[in-house]
This record gives sequence, C-alpha cells and structure tokens, in this order.
Amino acid sequence: MSEERILVVDDEPRYLRLIRFNLETAGYRVTGAATGEEALVLLADYPPELVVLDIMLPGQDGFEVCTRIRKVSDVPIIMLTARGAEADKVKGLRLGADDYVVKPFSAQELLARVEAVLRRARSAETPGLQTPFAIGALRVDFLTRKVTMGEREVRLSPTEYRVLRYLALNAGKVVTQDDLLEKVWGAGYRGEHEVLRVTVWRLRQRLEDDPQHPRFIVTVPGVGYLLESPT
Repeated sequence: MSEERILVVDDEPRYLRLIRFNLETAGYRVTGAATGEEALVLLADYPPELVVLDIMLPGQDGFEVCTRIRKVSDVPIIMLTARGAEADKVKGLRLGADDYVVKPFSAQELLARVEAVLRRARSAETPGLQTPFAIGALRVDFLTRKVTMGEREVRLSPTEYRVLRYLALNAGKVVTQDDLLEKVWGAGYRGEHEVLRVTVWRLRQRLEDDPQHPRFIVTVPGVGYLLESPT
C-alpha cells in the first residue's frame, strides 16, 4: 500500500467522493477540500505528494490556486478540466500544472495519470549521474538536481527537470516529440504534443533571456527539440 498523500480539491461532492474512493482503494491517503482557500491551508498543514485540482471552484478558481501553490511548492498538480475546454488545459499547464484529466473520466484514466505523475516525481528525486552537465551558462547537476544559469539557481518542477535532463543527456541531438513524451511522461502519452509544448514553453521562461527567441532549447520544426550551446 502506498504511503503517498494526495490532496483532492473539488467543490462537487460526487466527484470528491468518487476520486477519494478510487484513490483510497488504490492505497493512497487522501485529503479532500471543497474550496481553494481550504486547499491552501491543507497544503501547508499536511503537505501532499500530489494535488488533484478542479478548475471550477467557488471563490478562488483552480487557476488562481495553482498559481499560489507554485509560489511556495513544486508539488505535482493534476488539473481537472471540462470536456472540450482546450484553452483551460493550456492555461493550467502554463501556470505550472503537470498534467490534466478531462471530466467526465474513468477510474482507470485517473489512476493512470496519478501513477504517471507520481512516478515522474519520484524519478526526478532519485540521484542520477555523478558528472554535472554544462553548456554555455547552463549547468545541470544530476546528483543534486540543481539547475543554474550563471550564478542564478533555476527552480524547476519535477516534470520540467526531467525534460531538461533528457535533453541534456542528448545534447547536440534532435529529440523527437514522441520520444520525449514517452521517456518523460510514459508510453501512454505519445501524441499529446500540447503537454510537451507547454512544458518546453515553461522551461524557456526560466532558462532563456528571450524566451521568444530561444538559444538553448531550439525547436526543430515538425520533428522535436534540440539542446545546444548558444552562439
């Protein structure tokens, strides 16, 4: 049985009960909240390993709660979005969410997403290669998971770090979108290019002097991405 705690934030009692039942049946410890304000208190008092966060909340909506969480924590976040709300998915990912699940969803889909996000978080925390990677002002210490640009430390979410790590391990080579998705997110994410594009967008916001004209993480149109030394 898992010892990991999951904070579920949803103001619809039926969804809160459904999610709690399925996660607890799978062995997770679940804390529930019906509002963003309550969620932020629980986040501080009982730090979870994962937050499942609905967008449509009374008072502070899920976007605002996600923004506030990201100011104090790198805890993985899965957003719950309405079917067909493509703009909501992108906005949530840009604000720092790691993944999303579209309502209505099956128990199997939710559990698969939860397990995938937690697996990425665990592997990001696992000590890796001994030799740091450096290219230009960018330095990645695989052992401590510390990323710096010159003298500035760059704070990354577990998913952002894993994307950067994989690009660094393949520096100078073009990595396809589906290869990145499979290696970082898992085999079930092949074809979900929007998730990858937004994660790369977030990385560029943190690493690049001019994210609109990136010099480190370069897009190879129709193929994927390339991490190279700026010229």
